[in-house]
Parts: sequence; C-alpha cells; structure tokens
Amino acid sequence: MSKPFDYSKWDNIELSDDEDDVHPNIDRESWFRMKHRSRVEREEREEKDKKKICEEMAKANLRIKEINKILAKSSSAGDDDDSDDDLEDIEGLKAELLALEKANANAENQAKLDNYEKNKKWNVDNMCHVVEERTIVNKNVGETKFSSTGFVLPSDAPDISKVETKKGVDEPASADLSTKVKHHEAKHTDEKKSNALPVGAKAETKAKPHPQPDEPLSSVSVSMLSYHEFTEKYADIVEKFMAIESLDRSKEFLLQNGNILLQENASNYLLLASLEDEMNGFHEKMKLVARQSQIISNIAELAKSLQRHPGNVIVPFFQRLDNKEMYDGFMEGVNQFVKRVEVRAVEKRKEIDEERAREAKERGAAAEDAVDVSTIPREERLGPGGLDPLEVFESLPISMQEAFESREKEKLQAALMAMTPEEAEYHMKRCVDSGLWNA
Repeated sequence: MSKPFDYSKWDNIELSDDEDDVHPNIDRESWFRMKHRSRVEREEREEKDKKKICEEMAKANLRIKEINKILAKSSSAGDDDDSDDDLEDIEGLKAELLALEKANANAENQAKLDNYEKNKKWNVDNMCHVVEERTIVNKNVGETKFSSTGFVLPSDAPDISKVETKKGVDEPASADLSTKVKHHEAKHTDEKKSNALPVGAKAETKAKPHPQPDEPLSSVSVSMLSYHEFTEKYADIVEKFMAIESLDRSKEFLLQNGNILLQENASNYLLLASLEDEMNGFHEKMKLVARQSQIISNIAELAKSLQRHPGNVIVPFFQRLDNKEMYDGFMEGVNQFVKRVEVRAVEKRKEIDEERAREAKERGAAAEDAVDVSTIPREERLGPGGLDPLEVFESLPISMQEAFESREKEKLQAALMAMTPEEAEYHMKRCVDSGLWNA
C-alpha cells in the first residue's frame, strides 16, 4: 500500500478572509495594507535569520574540510620529522576542528530552521512560483472573421472589411426586420439599375443553371459575390431549399450546399422572398420560407457564439431541435418572424399605393399645366427676334425637335454636332429669336 499524501503543509494558509475581522471604526483598506505589511516584514525577518544560520553552518563546514585536509597531509608525512611548532599547529587545528564540529552539530540551530519550516505561513505570495513563463502573440489578432450579422467566414477568408466592402454591406447587425428589408430592397434596386436588369429579374435568375461541378467553388468565393451576382448563379439552389418541408431533408441539403446557403446573400434572398410571397397572397408558402430563413439565421448565430464556421454547426443545431423545449423555442422565434413579415407586407403595400398615387397625381398635374401653344394668338407668342416659336419648331430637324421635347441638353448637343457649323448656327439663331432657347 502506497504512503498517503501529507496534506499537513497546507494547514497554515493565510487567506484574505482572515483580515476581515476589522473594527467598524477602522478603514478596511488601511487595515488590509497594515496586515499585509506586517506579514511581509515578518517573512523578511525570518528569511534573514535563516540565511544567517545557513551561512554560518556553510562556513563551518568549509573550514572543517580544510582542517581535515591539512591533518591528513601531516599524518601522511610521518611523525619523525614533526617539530614542536608543527605539533602545536596540529594540536591547535584539532582543537579548532573539535569546536567547529561541536558548534555545527548544535541542535539549537537545526531546531530553529525546522521550526521556521514547520510554522511557515502559506499565502498568495509564497504558495506558488512561476516555473515557466512565455508570451504567444496571435498574428491574426487584428482580423475579424465575422460579418456584422453573424455569418462567420472560414479561416482562410480575406479581411472581413474588404469582403463587406465588396458586397456593399453597411447596415448595423442589430437592425430590425423593417430596416433590414428596406435596406436590402434599396440595395437590390440599386444593383438592378446598375446592371440594367428588367423588373422581373428574380424570375429570370431562376432559369439560370447553377455552376457546373468543375467550377471552383468555396465559401470565400461565394461570399465575395454581390447580391445580383449571387442570385444569378445560385437562385435555383436557394429556391430548392425554400421548398423543403422536412427538417431532416433541410439538414441534408445544408450539408451538401452549406457553402452557398450559409451566406448573407442567401439569408437576404430568403428574407425578400418571404416578404414577396406574403404581398402576393401566398401566406402558407411565406411561413415555410420564414422557417427556412430562421434556420439559416440561427445557424449563423450559433456559429458566432461558438467561434466556429457555420458549416461545422449544422449537425449540432439540428440535434438541438430534437429536444422538444429547444424546438418549441425555435418555432416561437419563427412565429414572431412571420408576424413581423406580415406587418412589413402591409406597410410595403401602403408605400406602393402611395407611390402610385403620387405618380398619378404628378402626371395629372403635368397634364393640367400643359398649354396648347397653337391657341395663343401669333402676336403674343412671338419671340425676342420677332419669330414665331411654333413655326420655328416645326422647321427644325427631327433630332432637334426630339431634344427640345425631352429637354435634354445632351441630345441637343448631339444633334448640333451632326450638322455643319453653318447649319447649326442658323438653327440656333432662329431658336433664340423665337424664344425656344435663351442665349
């Protein structure tokens, strides 16, 4: 049977709690400092005393070794050649050796050292000591691998600020549903305008084939795409995911296409699709799309909390849904999301109706403000040069007439550049004289 470990060395531990016995009239912080200073001074005195005893014992041991060496040499040389002086020296050395051995063997000094060690008070300053110390600096400490909405990029992804600049993400992570929908609607509209897409761009992108197997594909390359580029390439995959009703099939589909679906553009697509379905009256379809959208969002949030890539938490997320309490909490979040989509759909319809009413009002006002120049007497409509603007306009080339009707200077400049200088000067002078153009 092995010898049990001796825990008696931890019997004398001085804890900070021992210093709480302070009188109410004494400042606690001052009391702690005084107690600490007293302990430090006591330890310094003990260490000084122990050091002094050890030094004296070390010197005595060293002198004993020297005397023994001298005596050994003298005894080997023989007793015949020893003079009286040498004998006296030897006797003196022996007497010194005896005194040193007696002093060094003094039990009092050793007992004092043992007492110090036995009654040593352990505290935070002397209980432990540093065996090895080193500092490791992470070379990627200045980089962040999370997007503002919780979508974690892989370890080999570029700097997130460059990725988000490429994608045009500039919204706060805490934005509510209405703000996010408005932001993505505006961004989607700007991208469609910049790329000259028709109004039915979403329907057209569905027919686009997704990348062939030999096309290089990674979550980094997908995350670098703009929303328009993403929908052109991967809208069909997102649409398939939107139509999946089974959670098991959703998990399998995510495991196969996680590098596409676990991207912020895919989350935005699902968000806009749920709003569009609700506005078009497809309420049940909207609820399914909303659930799929919340699956993506919850996986992103779980990955951010665990500091892992979203693809690595797909299985753990669906394992959590096997727990009834977890599943009920997830569905409650889905229902809240559905309610926000319903509210936003109503607001969006009102905005569209107001926009159409405003445009119709502007068109009606423009029609009311329009004046038929031919009904004005000729004398009243003559220009500063005495020419009739109606007659001059009808005599202008078709290109100049179109420019005046559209009121675009670029068209007028293009029409004049297509003429000879003399012809352009002739027509412009007549426009000035008739009041069609202010010089």
